[in-house]
Amino acid sequence: MIHPRYAAYLFGFFLSCFMTFMVSGLSTLRALGLADHFMRIWLGNWLISWAISFPVVLIVAPLMRRMVATLTLPRAP
Repeated sequence: MIHPRYAAYLFGFFLSCFMTFMVSGLSTLRALGLADHFMRIWLGNWLISWAISFPVVLIVAPLMRRMVATLTLPRAP
């Protein structure tokens, strides 16, 4: 098992994989339709988008957590 201190990285990994997979698939489908080699093109697009989004998620997530904490009420005891 993975040590809990790596949970944020693992979360970012899975979230970026899933989101970029879905978005790149829909974008590729809308741009090309079910063209020849659709899966190859989709996976190529996904890999590029994931390679960009994973580090961005790791950098931006703490900022977004602080923003959300600022905009929400504190938890009741």
